[in-house]
Amino acid sequence: MDQPTTNVDLEHEKIEDEKEGGPLLHCDLCDTELVHRLAQMLMPALACACVDNTTGDPFKSPGSVAVDLRKEMIDFVTQKSESFIAESVILEGDPEGGVLDHPFDIISYFVDEFANSKRNLLSQVSGWLLSDLREDKIDDFVQEMGMNGFWSLDRREADAKTWLKNVDFKNLFHCSMSFNNAQDLANHVDDCNFRSMICSNEGCNARFSACHLKEHDSNCPFKIIPCEQKCTNSIMRREMDRHCITVCPMKLVNCPFYAVGCGSAIAQSMIEKHFSDELQSHLLHILNSIHKKAADEDLKRRVEQIVQASSSSRLAEAKDVRSFKNIVKDLEAKLGPLEVSVKVKTSAETVANNEDSSTKTKGVEQHTQAEGSAILDKTCTENAINNKNSEHKESGKQG
Repeated sequence: MDQPTTNVDLEHEKIEDEKEGGPLLHCDLCDTELVHRLAQMLMPALACACVDNTTGDPFKSPGSVAVDLRKEMIDFVTQKSESFIAESVILEGDPEGGVLDHPFDIISYFVDEFANSKRNLLSQVSGWLLSDLREDKIDDFVQEMGMNGFWSLDRREADAKTWLKNVDFKNLFHCSMSFNNAQDLANHVDDCNFRSMICSNEGCNARFSACHLKEHDSNCPFKIIPCEQKCTNSIMRREMDRHCITVCPMKLVNCPFYAVGCGSAIAQSMIEKHFSDELQSHLLHILNSIHKKAADEDLKRRVEQIVQASSSSRLAEAKDVRSFKNIVKDLEAKLGPLEVSVKVKTSAETVANNEDSSTKTKGVEQHTQAEGSAILDKTCTENAINNKNSEHKESGKQG
């Protein structure tokens, strides 16, 4: 790629106004983060203009036109930014005129307008048909310019600051204060809201203006902050999610006895205390899984027997369902079979059962009587038919 033979930067003149017989000095500070974003945007835009301008031309390469197109871009955007305020005032009275508000959007629009103006007919067609190939060429040329030190970041930021001041007529992104002497200006720079700062958190190299310190600090991924789950550790913000779901002692986990019925969710560091506090509850869940048809009263009585027969420390040593179940089975073997209580019926239940039995007996008797009547009727009918047939036979013999 051809290297520039001369500097093509804009000449930044110190703004001096006459006031009380002396020069008026202006603070030159701008929003550092915004200036950096604008500078980062310029290199891809220039690469796009160079690639599109030389597409289909066998005698030109993007590097051969980079110097000229860079100067054209700087002049174009500078002219547009200087006339932006006048144009925006005119468009304010036009209901259909869309006025851009943010300086980044305004300058980006001017840069894109310049880049699009450098597309020849062949680049327009090839860009539509071979968009992936075009993007690859642009990316490759951006890397080439970066490796050769073409249009350094500092020079791009200087250009961006000039354009920003031209379009930021509300003075939201640059300092507008003026001073009568250099000492007052120097004192102001040390406290200016737009003075450049570098994040103090280890590992973070972000640059921003002092007015954005609080905002950056509240979102900086490298800041060390207390654990969100209230454990005693302090963790880098970017590592917080991983810490909370892996090694944090306050991570909520299911009780190891979840499979047999304990639905508690407890902090990982509180599992042992949970075992101790809920020992009898866990024991009841285990007995339920062993004696599935036993009554609750019998199981609760068994829990008391097991607790009395064994020290709670032995039961608390079990850290999972399997080992706990084995200990319970050993203790049950020593205690003998589970005692099942016989349920004593109340007088009301007895009367109800007697009534049910009486009703069933009457139903059986009625059913038996009905069947007997039906059989008797059938027998009489068959006898009558047989007698009648015998009479017919005797009459035939006599005749």
